[in-house]
Amino acid sequence: MPRDPLIGIVGKPSSGKSTMLNSLTDANAAVGAFPFCTIDPNKATGYLQVPCACSRVGKESLCKPNYGWCHEGKRHVPIMLLDVAGLVPGAHSGRGLGNKFLDDLRHADALIHVVDVSGTTDSEGKNTRGYDPLYDIEWLQDEIRLWIEGNLKRRWGSIVRRHTATKSSIVDTLQTQFGGYGSLPTMVQRALDKIESLPPLEKWDDDWITTVVKSFMTEKFPTVLALNKIDHPDADKNVSKIMLRYPDSRTVLTSAVTEVFLRKLKKQNYIHYDEGTEFVDTCEDDPDNLKPLDDKVLQRIENIRDLVLYRFGSTGVVQVLQESVAMLNLIPVYTVKNIQTFTGGNGSNVFRDCFLVKRGTPVGKVARYIMGSEVTIAAIETVGGVRVSEEAPVLEGKNDILAFKLAPKAKDV
Repeated sequence: MPRDPLIGIVGKPSSGKSTMLNSLTDANAAVGAFPFCTIDPNKATGYLQVPCACSRVGKESLCKPNYGWCHEGKRHVPIMLLDVAGLVPGAHSGRGLGNKFLDDLRHADALIHVVDVSGTTDSEGKNTRGYDPLYDIEWLQDEIRLWIEGNLKRRWGSIVRRHTATKSSIVDTLQTQFGGYGSLPTMVQRALDKIESLPPLEKWDDDWITTVVKSFMTEKFPTVLALNKIDHPDADKNVSKIMLRYPDSRTVLTSAVTEVFLRKLKKQNYIHYDEGTEFVDTCEDDPDNLKPLDDKVLQRIENIRDLVLYRFGSTGVVQVLQESVAMLNLIPVYTVKNIQTFTGGNGSNVFRDCFLVKRGTPVGKVARYIMGSEVTIAAIETVGGVRVSEEAPVLEGKNDILAFKLAPKAKDV
């Protein structure tokens, strides 16, 4: 099993990247400990909202995760986020914080690109009017491509000579070059499989190198477009242009500043807010439990309902992280000690532990990832005490609640 997934947040200055990061790492976080040993200054813990297994078995009131939290069957699973700094045109040549930007980028498994669709900031984040955000999407992809291409082309002659002399496969040769970006041979193979009529590596010209790098990028840097500031009057036309230009892209319409505002009011007990939905209640709806708001804030909430929540169904912040995890093909897997009660050992609390695992991973591999490779697994059980083979895949709703029985250690002679 690989390390814990890492989602990179990228965006030019003033695109709303910092606000997006704040909304994704909302510190309801104070609930429970962190599962990560250390957190670098440019890393943060986000919380992925998923339907919890407790709601399947009617034990919502007993669900108390070791990490994150669960509320009425909605579980918030910790996931690491990376604040990728220095995004400006020319980053591949070292402009701005370009070297740091690209060094940070290679650690990410997927990207959330925060795009300002209001058109009120230029490529460097300075105030303007009528700016086309399509350009932001294009130059981010160009910066990554030029960075990888530049590294390849500087050594291309020696790469070809070594490839020919060692009679290596294209996958092995490219993995040697792409390994520094965190690639795996299977990732390189998938990238090559997408390209039709690919000639032998020694016959590649600049166009073929570009084609291969672009295909590799789709595997190594899958990207969700967070089209931010959707409440701005000019957002509609810019969103339409982006959708038309990139019909196959993963896009989520977002208003990060709205999410931060609503969560702040919720924390101060001015509103009930069901994150990821359109539902907001004020003291007018629940005078016994909510504090009153002044007319100015009430009017702002009405505007948020009209311009964002009722129109788009949510602020999009919860959905953008869900889309990123779905893009990586990850699903939650719950491990328990008692498969009959779903408890973690002592006490009555259920589903204490949850891990994000790639869909289709064999349960035996999951067991070794969680329990350690040095232990011997005697049996693996799922709901109802049903035994499953180590080769059985984990899927949504099937083999995603597991208990591992360990073989007794051999006694020293």
